Amino acid sequence: MPLAPQRPEDRLTEEYYTPVRVPPGVAALASVPDTLAPGSPAKVGILDLSFAVRGGRTELVGRYQKTPLQIMRPLWIDPARSGMAYVYLMATGGGIAQADRYRMDFHCGPDTEVHLTTQAATKIFRMEHDYASQRVHLTAETGSYVEYLPDPLIPFRDARFYQRTEVTVAPGATVVAGDTLTAGRLARGERHAYRMLATDLRVSRPDGTLLAIDTLRLAPGQPGTGVLGPGVFAGRDHVASLFAVTDRVPAAELADTLHEALAGLGVLYGVSVLPRDCGAWVRLLDDSPVRVAEAHRAAWHAARRLLTGHPPPDLRKP
Repeated sequence: MPLAPQRPEDRLTEEYYTPVRVPPGVAALASVPDTLAPGSPAKVGILDLSFAVRGGRTELVGRYQKTPLQIMRPLWIDPARSGMAYVYLMATGGGIAQADRYRMDFHCGPDTEVHLTTQAATKIFRMEHDYASQRVHLTAETGSYVEYLPDPLIPFRDARFYQRTEVTVAPGATVVAGDTLTAGRLARGERHAYRMLATDLRVSRPDGTLLAIDTLRLAPGQPGTGVLGPGVFAGRDHVASLFAVTDRVPAAELADTLHEALAGLGVLYGVSVLPRDCGAWVRLLDDSPVRVAEAHRAAWHAARRLLTGHPPPDLRKP
């Protein structure tokens, strides 16, 4: 993972916020919008945060933000882990529009404890030209415990979106990362009405050793790209994943814990250890957003208790 530039102006170069290796199905949609073009001031959102242990707790020691991405100050709301910093990621525009280019970098230093989440679900608005993209880079150094758990991604009709998440986990560090994807604005009858949705998750060691890859390509209506099959949504409306990369406990024990947390909740799910026994992961599906959220939360809570000995606090979301 490339190091973040030191000068603010370097973060505004096209190479910094433009995704690399854009999937062909997304790249084919590139065009010049009749509104603001990619790279325009209002179309580039950047968030670059660095954390370090100071005075016995995790502090935000470096911050660069460019609207529409921003944060408020970190919160320390966990009575069981008083030094853990909780950070809510926010977008002032209300959602992601055509030709938007977002990039977020999180550097979590040795022995830090950080929880990153969004203030609300991320809406991907309707697009007539080009596409939108988001790059996420998360680095966890030795001894750190990091959770990256954004709220669901909701693609509107004709949305076009690519997200690439790169997670670098040092030996001795723990990262719990999850996501939830919906079929669209179901209350408005928009079920898989988006044009193209693609995501890539890559987990590796600092030396480049690959630990895991998760790739998703959704293009409803295009031949050979069904989104309802057993390998994708399996006829359901919501799909969620949780990855826990750690060497604090054996991978098999973590997988068993996740399985036990989800058994009996009424959702379709699968659990497995990750390659190289570096942790475990779960994927779950259901038609109910409530059941999916509860199951995803149950898996996270179980992993947190096993890995830290304590449950997470109430995040005070609606």
